[in-house]
Amino acid sequence: MKNTPFKVLFLCTGNSARSILAEAILRKEGGDRFQSFSAGSQPKGEVHPFALDLLAREGHDLTPLRSKSWDEFGQAAGDDLDFIFTVCDSAGAEVCPVWPGRPLSTHWGIPDPAAADGTEAEQRLAFAKAYQTLHARILALIALPDLSIDRQSLKNQFQQIAQI
Repeated sequence: MKNTPFKVLFLCTGNSARSILAEAILRKEGGDRFQSFSAGSQPKGEVHPFALDLLAREGHDLTPLRSKSWDEFGQAAGDDLDFIFTVCDSAGAEVCPVWPGRPLSTHWGIPDPAAADGTEAEQRLAFAKAYQTLHARILALIALPDLSIDRQSLKNQFQQIAQI
């Protein structure tokens, strides 16, 4: 495994909520040690407005965020990805493309806040819960002292983080 910055791709089906939240959180919290990206297998084409509102309130830069296909990260663009995290159950179960360079892939599924029913307040609460879960997991990722250890040990650590 290489030295930093580690390139991390968060995948979800629609790339409108969870993967966008994760991309923004790692971009803000990861400093120079990480480069953060997100994509979807069937992107919605726009970021969910509740995700954008929440990220703005939390002080994230919204400029680089957009809903995009995982095809943008295939072939040469995916050559230098280090880690891929699927953050929704459907993306975790899909057959992912073969990523060049064999990035380490782990599933960090959480409920889809965009699918939450109820009042607007209840829907926004679902986004806040997703954000809190992803934030805790990403802080745990950032806190790992050595991301250049053997792949199996690193995979085990990533799977432990998924329990947060």
